[in-house]
Amino acid sequence: MKGDITFSIIKPNAVRTGKSGPILAMINEAGFEIAGMRMIKMTQEQAESFYEVHRERPFYRDLVDFMISGPVVVMILRHENAVDEFRKLIGATDPAKAEPGTIRKIFAVSVQMNAVHGSDSDENALREAGFFFSEIDRF
Repeated sequence: MKGDITFSIIKPNAVRTGKSGPILAMINEAGFEIAGMRMIKMTQEQAESFYEVHRERPFYRDLVDFMISGPVVVMILRHENAVDEFRKLIGATDPAKAEPGTIRKIFAVSVQMNAVHGSDSDENALREAGFFFSEIDRF
């Protein structure tokens, strides 16, 4: 199963502005299967734990505050070579540097408010999916 799943979050700015549907449509049109999905409102503790890897970085506190500012959509996506394929679909973290036609180029507002999160490795995809979904939810 490794390599066939990735994890994504539609971030609060995209949910708040009604972009979840168009983003989900792009994900479906790109051939991804949504293997698990739910809308949640992260607690501060959840966001701090999820982004623990960034704790020492200057943007950590703003990131946590942003991610708890409204509902998000968390998803497990299935596709061959899922992590790499999804990263191509979402584009660069900085929307100004994202390729035309990518989710972030179309829907992002800024580096922080970049519409979606996507796992950066197979290992992180499994870890991040496990953060929000139990084993029975995932497959």
